[in-house]
Amino acid sequence: MSFEASMEPYAQLVRSLLPRAASVNLFDNTGKLLWSSATSANPELFAIVLQAIAQLETDRDGAGQHCVLPDEGPAYLFWLRDAAGGVAAIAAVICNRPPSENDVLPFSFVHEQLRPAIELLRRDLLARASIDMLNESLHARDKDLELLLSVTGSHPQIGGSDDLQTLLANAANHLKCVLAGIVVPDKGLTLTFPDSHDSSILARTQRQLLAITQTRRDPLVINRIATQAGQVAIPYRILACPLRQGSGRTSGVLALFRKLEAPEFVGRDVHLADLVAHKIAASIETSYDALSGLLTRAALEQRVKLMFAEAGARVQRWSLLYVDIDELHVINENFGMHVGDQAIAQIGDLLRKHLPASSFASRISGDRFAVVMPSEMDEAAMFGEGLREGVTRLSTAHVDARYRLSISLGVTPFSGKDGELGRSLAEAESACKAAKDRGRNRLETFQENDVSIIRRFTDINVATDVRGALAENRLRLEAQLIAPFNARQPDGGSAKGDVDARPHYELLLRMLDPEGNTIGPDRFLSAALRYQMMPTIDRWVIASVIEMLRPRRELLAKAPVCFTINFSGQSLHDEEFADYVIRSIETSRINPAVFCFELTESAAVASINDAEKLMHRLRKLGCGVALDDFGTGLSSLSYLRSMPVSMLKIDGSFVRDILRDERAESMVRAIAQLARAMNITTVAEYVETEEIRTRVRSLGVDYGQGFAIARPVPVAEVLDVLPVLAAAMPGEFLIDEASRHTGS
Repeated sequence: MSFEASMEPYAQLVRSLLPRAASVNLFDNTGKLLWSSATSANPELFAIVLQAIAQLETDRDGAGQHCVLPDEGPAYLFWLRDAAGGVAAIAAVICNRPPSENDVLPFSFVHEQLRPAIELLRRDLLARASIDMLNESLHARDKDLELLLSVTGSHPQIGGSDDLQTLLANAANHLKCVLAGIVVPDKGLTLTFPDSHDSSILARTQRQLLAITQTRRDPLVINRIATQAGQVAIPYRILACPLRQGSGRTSGVLALFRKLEAPEFVGRDVHLADLVAHKIAASIETSYDALSGLLTRAALEQRVKLMFAEAGARVQRWSLLYVDIDELHVINENFGMHVGDQAIAQIGDLLRKHLPASSFASRISGDRFAVVMPSEMDEAAMFGEGLREGVTRLSTAHVDARYRLSISLGVTPFSGKDGELGRSLAEAESACKAAKDRGRNRLETFQENDVSIIRRFTDINVATDVRGALAENRLRLEAQLIAPFNARQPDGGSAKGDVDARPHYELLLRMLDPEGNTIGPDRFLSAALRYQMMPTIDRWVIASVIEMLRPRRELLAKAPVCFTINFSGQSLHDEEFADYVIRSIETSRINPAVFCFELTESAAVASINDAEKLMHRLRKLGCGVALDDFGTGLSSLSYLRSMPVSMLKIDGSFVRDILRDERAESMVRAIAQLARAMNITTVAEYVETEEIRTRVRSLGVDYGQGFAIARPVPVAEVLDVLPVLAAAMPGEFLIDEASRHTGS
């Protein structure tokens, strides 16, 4: 039912109680006509009502008043008061003109007659007002709830400024603000909503608002700013909330602006704005790296995805820069981690200050950064060169003046398609690593025909596969026989005196792809070495070998066979690796003579001190120690005397050429003679033909390894013949028998 229709019964009730009543009129407490039973209200009545309202302050307890309307009969005004005693509405009853003035009814009589109707009307209006207020409150609460759910619900996808822009828009629209802004100075972040509004007011006030909010934890409300003369200095109402990090530090401010004509900010507004500020601060902390002030990698990926979703085909060319700080570990080791952090922060600040429009920069990890730019490669390279020059001019406190901070960069095209960011990052990283290989402090462009960059790019992709294989236990071991050329003599001696003539098996690492296909070491060891995964792989190999041999330790009690286990030079730099190896062998209770640990000559010489210490500990325990690829290093002979090696594996390049290169033959003969004099066993690698096998044997080499001897087989096949090897008497073992037992 409409308001007008619901009022008509009151007019009828008034006429029945007071037959002289001609019309009933209803005004609010400001003098606005709400309803009238007459076709048109007398203009004089409005003036009388407004005059009466102005005098209400002096009539706090009155019921109303009587007045005279020109050209009409007497009018009676009744104050419809609310529960607090204030006037909520005014009912004006106009009567017909009486025959004479003596017939005008007094106010008290009319009031008494109409009291029931006036009371009913008063209660009805108050009930309606309560319902309207309740509806308005419920509507406001619904809107509040919408905002609260958007603020306190599930965390949105990390997307940098887009999520912040959404939060800002929600706050501005809901709180009926003409402008909302976020300012975070240390991240170079300034956002406003709406973009079309004049944001100069934020620029004028942000410094003061930041200063005030940084000294207080509570929101700041300024409903009016006036000068001493009473003039309005800023025609806005301002609500400013501090953006606090998890540590409690205030990093920025959320500022909301209303025109002076708009309602003042009240407690409800403050509470909602503070909740939005908490959400904004959390989003910033999640999306931005605390040290550099740049986007996190996850935020960069989401930001780029959103940008390309919006731009679509309109964006034709993008480029990606990969930035790596040169030798940051030197700063950390010599001057402290805090100085290294300062260098990262300085480069982050340099990037933020000079980042081109619509570009995004991220600290993707450690000392590495990525920049996505809407530009051609040449333009991106120019920016990269400028950044490189700028970094060289940075000065870092407490760092030796002779040391200059520098970066290496790689740049590659970027299409923005789904999944392309990871590939483009890998390409740019490959180019960056090539820049490091070529002297550091330079920029390289990814070229598909650059062999060194392709190798690095392949390694980056393969490194992910290796990590997956380690996590999913998709590494396997095969064994290749290293067979003695000379059988033991019937008297228990050997053809070479005291040199060991037991069969040896080198354990070779293989990787399986997710489909179970075998991948050779040439496919994955380069990536494992480049990305420092070899210590983890070496530990896996040692643990796996011991796990396989432990159930057979009784068969191995007299060490009828020896397993050679490779480990990398990277493991020598692992302070815990040596203890791990010794402890693993001791706790296994396997005869240590079963193990021979193999290290390349170049790795041993490069880390001579660490290599010697580990070799001595292994020999003292009873293990063998082999030097692989022996003969490739000119300095190796001078170190051989101090290294307690038990086996030299002659580099395969000499063995392969032994039939056609006299120098190769001489080298093999010299190594065999040197080893014989030092009572060290020799092994010829890459014995691929019977002719090579015959020749190296004639030169005095003790063992052979290669396809002419035996092909690699699963370790399980070797373990199956352990009972035969353990039962064989020393004089009973022959090379042909060993080959037959291993399926070669």
